[in-house]
Amino acid sequence: MASLEQKAAAAPKTDERVKQVSFLTHMMRRPELGAVAGLVLVILFFFLTADSTMFSLSGVMTIMAPASQLGILAIAAALLMIGGEFDLSIGSMVAFAGLVFGVILTNFGQPLSVAIVMTMLFAAFMGAINGQIVIHTRLPSFIVTLAFLFILRGLTLVGLKWATGGSTQLRGIGDHVKDSPLLGLFSGDALKSLFVWLADHDVIDKFPNGLPKVTGIPVSVLWFVALALAATWVLLRTRMGNWIFAAGGDPNAARNSGVPVHRVKTGLFALTACAAALVAIITVLDAGSTDARRGFQKEFEAIIAAVIGGCLLTGGYGSAIGAFFGAIIFGSVSIGLTYTKFDSDWFQVFLGSMLLLAVLFNNFIRRKVTGER
Repeated sequence: MASLEQKAAAAPKTDERVKQVSFLTHMMRRPELGAVAGLVLVILFFFLTADSTMFSLSGVMTIMAPASQLGILAIAAALLMIGGEFDLSIGSMVAFAGLVFGVILTNFGQPLSVAIVMTMLFAAFMGAINGQIVIHTRLPSFIVTLAFLFILRGLTLVGLKWATGGSTQLRGIGDHVKDSPLLGLFSGDALKSLFVWLADHDVIDKFPNGLPKVTGIPVSVLWFVALALAATWVLLRTRMGNWIFAAGGDPNAARNSGVPVHRVKTGLFALTACAAALVAIITVLDAGSTDARRGFQKEFEAIIAAVIGGCLLTGGYGSAIGAFFGAIIFGSVSIGLTYTKFDSDWFQVFLGSMLLLAVLFNNFIRRKVTGER
């Protein structure tokens, strides 16, 4: 008779990495679960308390415009947080990149294409500097980027006064780009002819003269969706995505496994700065001007949206789609309160509560699924 040891050795071993789990368990492991649940609750709340016009096409577009601009920042911030770092200078980078973009157009008289490329390259360079300082000094990215928050904001003030002769607002940008073929890619509404066709066929609301009440989809929304899809594909389907998770989860183990941790983190800092530059370009072209207050506190809002979307403050875990939904929650609340009888100042209270509840919810779900204590 075979011994118990021989039977145990002959029995097939089950690899826990390929163990089948239920659909519910699989969904609970998704980092964006909290953001989806939060969005459902927010929609239900406003469905019961807000004016019905909030859920009209024009109301949705009004919400998505600010949500998309924040979302572009939040998705980049989420990738950086998954990689184990923070960037508190992203809001100041919006203002500084807007200054660089405006100066290239107005003071140096360059075409829009040159201004966009130069602004993006400059932002990437500044982001890479952030990353290199963090890597070589081993200081927490919180401290390094906090310093750059003030440095960039101060440089924006000084630069605007130099460019304008004393003012903190640079105007007249619209006059320099009105004839550019690239303008429609970064400003205004897209798919205008489609919305005219929909209005002609009574699919959407229109004015008595036949023009649609909603003229198109804000360009920032298309950038927002495209970036969310691209970031999700990178995280889930590419080697770079594995590197980002590894660099944030355990950088020493990742480095020993051949992951270029330094290059990954430097690239993520550069990407975050470029996302800020993209938002700067979009907002500057829409407004036709730039000022020193642009991007104020956006760094905190972007991080909050990423955390609501499931990113852990410790790195190695998160979702670009979660940040996508987190930004929509943010936009829904900030604009949605104007459709209710509540004081809009409650927005700050709600935002802080959502941050706390998101962290508690994500920690609770992760512990239940993984068995952590």
